[in-house]
Amino acid sequence: MAIWGWGAEGRAAYRAVRHRLPALPLTLLCSAVEAADAASLGDAALRIESRADGEQLAAFDVVIKSPGISPYREEVRAAQAAGTLFVGGTAIWFAENPHARTVCVTGTKGKSTCTALIAHLLRAAGHRTALAGNIGVPLLELLDVTRVPTFWAIELSSFQTGDIVESGVRPEVAVVLNVFPEHLDWHGDEVRYVADKLALVQRARPHIALLNANDTVLKLLEPPDSEVRWFGVPPGWHVRDSHVCTGADSERVLDLRDLPLYGRHNGANLCAAFSAIDALGLDARIIAPHAASFTPLPHRLQWLGVNAGMGFVNDSISTTPHASVAALEAYADKRVAIIVGGHDRGLDWTPFLEHLAVTPPVAVITQGANGPRINALLDAATPRPKCVLAAAHNLEEAIALAKSALEGNGVVLLSPGAPSFDAYRDYAERGGHFARLAGFPAATETEIPGLGVG
Repeated sequence: MAIWGWGAEGRAAYRAVRHRLPALPLTLLCSAVEAADAASLGDAALRIESRADGEQLAAFDVVIKSPGISPYREEVRAAQAAGTLFVGGTAIWFAENPHARTVCVTGTKGKSTCTALIAHLLRAAGHRTALAGNIGVPLLELLDVTRVPTFWAIELSSFQTGDIVESGVRPEVAVVLNVFPEHLDWHGDEVRYVADKLALVQRARPHIALLNANDTVLKLLEPPDSEVRWFGVPPGWHVRDSHVCTGADSERVLDLRDLPLYGRHNGANLCAAFSAIDALGLDARIIAPHAASFTPLPHRLQWLGVNAGMGFVNDSISTTPHASVAALEAYADKRVAIIVGGHDRGLDWTPFLEHLAVTPPVAVITQGANGPRINALLDAATPRPKCVLAAAHNLEEAIALAKSALEGNGVVLLSPGAPSFDAYRDYAERGGHFARLAGFPAATETEIPGLGVG
């Protein structure tokens, strides 16, 4: 047996295997940097290798693969053809917990907030609940909890939805928020990304599938073997006149303006969360008021504060142009200078350009590896967006340009629409750097509240 990858998922897989099979010979396939950390464990039965080509992988019967490693890589395909079984930690957890009461949440944007919100509401109603998955705690970390939760709120990325299918276990409730292109480098193309994302409802056969009726992709779905419920439109949970409503008569339950969740997309997150509560057999109308005590997650339209008369918002989790558009919509009533750009995955920025043509901010500041491409697209547009367009060499310069464009009045919004890997370890490091540069060092906290069992 081998474990491939030594991130959070790889380390969780190692601990899970060792808990059950302390003397099993194991091989770890990882980078040279990761190898030093693994070697410090002093595990005599652990062999560490940096080579992971098709021949090496084919030498194992089973490889526990970290989610970030694409199953479409040539070396994986070659090893599979030779008989190697690749399995993810999520599949292992589901196989060992076939009767767990699970709510699985996926979507291109909003899945972390929605999953955390579901856990918060269930806990506030007195139910012991686990918050785990892609949100920050691998499921394998919770394989042997001493007090089993009543419910499991699980975030799944498009890298993990296939694990549910492989496990053969049907989730109790599956939520899909939205679907638009992302992670094309992992999936290979947009068609495969959509298919992989939707595997949660199209192939995993959840007992209840909750779908966003306002998403152009989702509204065409007919998930097999599932009870399908829609949110976003009556009679399901929906937003009308700044209120979260339910029923055919749009019964008002909560005023969005009284909640700590900013932006139209968070209205959809609330509707999805309340739909999940109902799907579990509880009454969301009774539990819904607890949304007012929810703590928004860091790096997701995170309001940092005011400095020199200007507000600063950290939306570093934004890794697609669609996410940047959602951020602009959330602050449509403010004078905004938005900072975009980062690692270039070749995504289409046309939706961003189309939004600027109708509702331009005060300024768009481009930076990062794909900054020049975004800048060129906007500059060449006909008509050119009616806003200041400036290019920066780094985040510090981008903030200075944004502040200059606002002239002391407005909001500096970091919503890159791209990953951080061109300059940072991850979105959290990028968001923390932004917070410090903006004058808010205390806001660099990256821990998501409520992870694990509570």
